[in-house]
Amino acid sequence: MINTDELCMSCMREIGDEKQCPYCGFHADSPQIAPYLPIRSTISNRYLVGKLIDYNGDGASYMGWDLSTKSAVVIREFMPDAIATREMGKTEVVPMQGKEEVYYDCLQSFTELWRKLMRLTGLSALVEVFGIIEENNTAYAIEEYVGGITLREYLLRTPTGYISWEKARPLFMPVLSTLGNLHTSGIIHRGISPTTLMIAPDGKLRITGFSINRVRSAKSELNPQLFSGYAAVEQYGFDGQQGPWTDIYAFAAVLYRALIGSDPIDATSRVTNDRLMIPGKFAEQLPAYVINGLINALQIYPEDRTRNVEQCRAELTAAPSAAVQWDDNPTQMMPRESSKVPNDFLDGTDKEDDYSSNDNNKKKENKKTIAIVIVSILVIIAALVIGIFAMNSDGGEEETTNPAVSADDEGYIVVPELKGWLYTDRQAQLGAIFNFSLKYEFSEEYEEGQIISQYPESGEKVLKGSTISVVVSKGPKSIQLINVVGLQYEEAKQKLEEIGFKVVKASKPVDNDGSHAENSVFRMSPSNFEGEYDKGDEVMLEVWGEISTTTEPPVTDTPTDEPTEDDTDDSGIIDDFFGF
Repeated sequence: MINTDELCMSCMREIGDEKQCPYCGFHADSPQIAPYLPIRSTISNRYLVGKLIDYNGDGASYMGWDLSTKSAVVIREFMPDAIATREMGKTEVVPMQGKEEVYYDCLQSFTELWRKLMRLTGLSALVEVFGIIEENNTAYAIEEYVGGITLREYLLRTPTGYISWEKARPLFMPVLSTLGNLHTSGIIHRGISPTTLMIAPDGKLRITGFSINRVRSAKSELNPQLFSGYAAVEQYGFDGQQGPWTDIYAFAAVLYRALIGSDPIDATSRVTNDRLMIPGKFAEQLPAYVINGLINALQIYPEDRTRNVEQCRAELTAAPSAAVQWDDNPTQMMPRESSKVPNDFLDGTDKEDDYSSNDNNKKKENKKTIAIVIVSILVIIAALVIGIFAMNSDGGEEETTNPAVSADDEGYIVVPELKGWLYTDRQAQLGAIFNFSLKYEFSEEYEEGQIISQYPESGEKVLKGSTISVVVSKGPKSIQLINVVGLQYEEAKQKLEEIGFKVVKASKPVDNDGSHAENSVFRMSPSNFEGEYDKGDEVMLEVWGEISTTTEPPVTDTPTDEPTEDDTDDSGIIDDFFGF
């Protein structure tokens, strides 16, 4: 049984009676920064408060320990230091005089945000929220502790400071899918940056750093937190409403940082002098459609920017729909060039002659004229096709509510095919017509985010507003084993459980002649690091016992499958970061 008195309050590992943690270096006598919760205070008689992790305009995050589940958590406290305070030695939060109304309004926004997040489960790039607790005249969100490092730290540790598109794509596309689900649930993050994206020990990116809207706007009663280079111009008070496109800008800015190796120019500077470019050596290496997607998502003004996750994904994956940008009004669209990259976004990559801004404007006007003519022709052709189809159909006029569905005379709608589609795409297309009930399952056949099954089935007739139940893929269930030999048992157990294994400790420790640390892992079974395993598979860990005081040599079984240095996988830089 774990004794909480022997836990490090910074990393929540057992350190016995040591004053300084051998793992993270935290000293047990270190005081908490005022006015934040004292170390070892408790929330709801269940959560032990540890070291302050970070804080911003709406509150603070603490390392925590769940006394019930005996596991590490993150505790997020609503503590807006611009409008509230806490007396020394007390836990209650008190609004400043004259700020009571603002305080309770913001507190309500805080609890609403985290309750929405708590209802979202099964998203690979989202940290799970276990619960919301209201006490001390404030509120606390209890989050899953993932561990790992920030994306910024990861990029700084790479030899070059940046990564290739081949490595970036599997890292970033799940984040984009999760953003789509957040937007569908009415959540705009507004703070996506290399410091709020974490690389977990399983090598996947997780979105953290959620805060209420007022913290992510320059004009606010709270202390704003805007990430320079990643915050969109509308967050600084310029004209333009915030929305999904605000997160699209930040996401593209982070992707730019990962691919190019430098922070994008701040949006406020780009308004008067836009010097954001892709250096020539990167423009030659990156696919043209990726550059095009970055250009469209990093437009300064919201009305010119990629409007939603679906369009952003289509452009970054060169999907056919990437050629057209749909505005809020579906009758208006502006073709986008997916193969030609504007010269003013590239640095020395275009071989054509330089041209003046006047010539550039003329070219843009010519392109716009050509685009209008092409669109007009397409509209006429589409109208003719629809007219011919209508003449050949059985019934009279139909009221079209969506390009994919239509209602009959009695108001019934034929359910379209959903299986195989990305849920975020179909929800965006059909969300105004149907309600969706979600369930997530692992799938080897369907990629993460794709719909596995639906009810009612396609072809059935239902009334508008009916609920369609869909099962969405969480991706493959198989996982790879990591090498934990030599680690302390608790650390090894934590690492294995974090990626989905069930850990069993051998009942009898191995005799120790003093050359090995007590309770460190001697051998693990299985130990095939090249194979794939299902989540929930058991891993047996044998550990070294107490140091023997006899003069006789220890008796141990000679391991036949103990991994050697050559057996370990050193191909992935993420594994190197976490000591796997």
